[in-house]
Amino acid sequence: MSRRQANANLSRRLGDTGGGWLSGSSYSKSRSSPILYVALIAVGALLILAYSHSGKGGIGNTRGAISRVQGDYSCTAEVQRAIPVLKKAYGDSMHKVLHVGPDTCTVVSKLCSEEETEAWGVDPYDVEDADRSCKALVRKGIVRVDDIKYPLPYRPKSFSVVIVSDSLDYLSERYLNKTLPDLARVSADGVVIFTG
Repeated sequence: MSRRQANANLSRRLGDTGGGWLSGSSYSKSRSSPILYVALIAVGALLILAYSHSGKGGIGNTRGAISRVQGDYSCTAEVQRAIPVLKKAYGDSMHKVLHVGPDTCTVVSKLCSEEETEAWGVDPYDVEDADRSCKALVRKGIVRVDDIKYPLPYRPKSFSVVIVSDSLDYLSERYLNKTLPDLARVSADGVVIFTG
């Protein structure tokens, strides 16, 4: 068989379109209408919009649950919603709680409103723009503004539970390897970590 015959046979196998390897597969004889593709995309977009605005998940439900802190989103609302669940899980052992993270004044206030619960907080960020009640908690020593990269100023097992939210995300591996054991050191029963 000569080279010319081989090229002719290859051309016949690929659909005689002369377009190469994929030309026969991209133009099949039974092509779907472009209207079908447009309709499927439109239906998909409508379903996504309806789901996101239905309140069962997606964008419509999370707008109220997310608070804005220093250009990033924090999970303070999720921590507040998790407090009753944590109280059920830890039972009586959740009487001394340390919260570490932004908006710690809000979480500490919520925890202090619970019966038989003492709460303290460490805010790794500046609280200059905080409200009066937060500044009062800082003045009383209930909330501290500290860098969590360094050892916390508490004795071992000072708290029954340590709740951490949105504080570990930005630590380098070097500081994370020091901070996590320190959080476990000040906790008697466990560390609960929320990340955003």
